[in-house]
Amino acid sequence: MIHIAHIIIEAKTPLKIGSNESSFFRDAPIQKDWNRLPMILGTSIAGVLRREFSGDIDEIFGNENGSRVILSNALLLDENMSVHETLLLQKSKFLEKFETLPIREHTAITHKGVTRDKSKFDEEVIYRGARFKFSITIEDNQESFEKILDSLYNKTFRLGGGSTKGYGEIEVVDIKIDKFHTKEYIEFQNSLNTILSSNYTPKTHKDYTTYILKLTPDDFFIFGSGFGDSDADMIPVIEDIIVWRDNKPEFEKRELLIPASSIKGAISHRVAYYYNKENKIFADTISTEEFENYKEENNLAVVEIFGHKKEIVDEEELGKKGNILFSDSFKSNYQTKVFDHVAIDRFTGGAIDGALFQEKVVHSDEFEVVLILREDIKYKDIFEKVLKDICNGLLPLGGMTTKGHGVFSGKCYRDGEQI
Repeated sequence: MIHIAHIIIEAKTPLKIGSNESSFFRDAPIQKDWNRLPMILGTSIAGVLRREFSGDIDEIFGNENGSRVILSNALLLDENMSVHETLLLQKSKFLEKFETLPIREHTAITHKGVTRDKSKFDEEVIYRGARFKFSITIEDNQESFEKILDSLYNKTFRLGGGSTKGYGEIEVVDIKIDKFHTKEYIEFQNSLNTILSSNYTPKTHKDYTTYILKLTPDDFFIFGSGFGDSDADMIPVIEDIIVWRDNKPEFEKRELLIPASSIKGAISHRVAYYYNKENKIFADTISTEEFENYKEENNLAVVEIFGHKKEIVDEEELGKKGNILFSDSFKSNYQTKVFDHVAIDRFTGGAIDGALFQEKVVHSDEFEVVLILREDIKYKDIFEKVLKDICNGLLPLGGMTTKGHGVFSGKCYRDGEQI
């Protein structure tokens, strides 16, 4: 018996599905199909499913004897909830929107909380709310087939890169399943647009602790986009998102983004601070060379929670995936205000010629930030101290914090209970 499932997923946060393509205009363009529409390779989905699968991984996903699971590429759904498996001669207005995708600007932060030199880069992302459809096929083993489908509902199932920076959260919208004898399967029209006979109902999983920060700005804040507009030289990040109503998509414009990558940087910096404080590691009591072992990705607490990037040391590849997942937040109700600034000459006390600039800052009501952390993680007490600092206004978030922006007050919840 051959089991087959058609799965529709929705991006709850923007997706970063990287490609090997190079672009003069983008540092990291996304993967696209033959119609120049975003897609997710089946190999990328298989890698995540293999990590989340709770059964015999080698038996199902393969070793030297090959895999028993066949996955298709995940193709973008159009406004009619259909995919396009052949070449499009003309795109609809909805699909034309995917020719220009949101761009995220990034820069690395040092242990001093300032920008690292020459670390600025940008990357293309897929709109929040985009839907994709793919298939999973397996022969004979119904129990493993159901375990694979259950894995899609794990909180930790995220697609693409940057899952620890807020990208890749997905929601399963629909799973349709069917089963065929071999002869019937040969005659089956294996298209993602084919309607299968039954719905699939999953089991629940809980392997992680969910933290929710409910934050209200004390005044103004800004998570900078790296761009300007007609009003200001520095503006917040604003992105379009897709909202589905009765399975019909609509682009919601001008949603304010609270990027998880910015929040991650602030939390990581403060985690290192608390670890060093508790272990009495102070910069003025040890040498500069020794202090290198306790900052940024060398700090044990930071590595345990956030992981560290891959690198080659003595011909050995080292790297550690983080034990925390962030999600970008979006806000539809907000107000902006433009401030004028001018740089001051420190010697004369007068304005520097040509140094006038504007910044557009934001004020809003309460918003939520969601973080997921492994339950068996070390240094959870340090992590929760940092979250309390944010809620008590002791750890500003975003840009221009030295000018008084980015101070928040709020409450922190662990699995629904306030801490």
